[in-house]
Amino acid sequence: MADADASWLRQRVIDAALDLTRTGLSPNMSGNVSAREGNSVFITPSGIAYPDLLPGDIVEIALDGRVLSGAEAPSSEWQMHCAIYEAFPEAQGIVHAHSDFATALAVMKREIPPFHYMVAVAGGRDIRCAPYATFGTAELAAHAVAALDGRRASLLAHHGQIAFGESVEAALHLAHEVETLAAQYWRALQLGEPELLSDEEMAVNVEKFRTYGRRG
Repeated sequence: MADADASWLRQRVIDAALDLTRTGLSPNMSGNVSAREGNSVFITPSGIAYPDLLPGDIVEIALDGRVLSGAEAPSSEWQMHCAIYEAFPEAQGIVHAHSDFATALAVMKREIPPFHYMVAVAGGRDIRCAPYATFGTAELAAHAVAALDGRRASLLAHHGQIAFGESVEAALHLAHEVETLAAQYWRALQLGEPELLSDEEMAVNVEKFRTYGRRG
């Protein structure tokens, strides 16, 4: 990968990380962001505040976790990012966030069911909640991959949410959508259990989102 291209990809990872802080999607230094190019993953470092990040701070790792370039340690969640890239070749960007409403549901081990047609934007009839495992472990990575089967986003029990897309910008957009849906579902629960859309209707919505915003 050319140095200029790598530098641009590092900046895009930083821009997404800064969005987490600016919008409150993931407070302080929580969460992490990565982008994939070929067999390289460019991921936020561990322990550096996002506003302080420079392109050289973004760590380049191989899919097996070997550091290819960068002086900092990669995010503690590098195993989860790499496992998702290995399992889902279409994934080119990943955003992991500790957003308020998604985390509140995850603490209660609640999925986001088909209460609204927009749930289909994550690729299926619901947004699953992966079982709990200690952060930064291969066990958590395996749980996340399983929860993402047929999906592009999931909640992580007692932890937060994770989303992937065909670019880091797409992953960030989806993470915001997940948080919006989590907030809407939480508010609906204050009035009672909402009526859910049928599997048949959600299948229609999933298919519509496959081509949404694309010509032809």
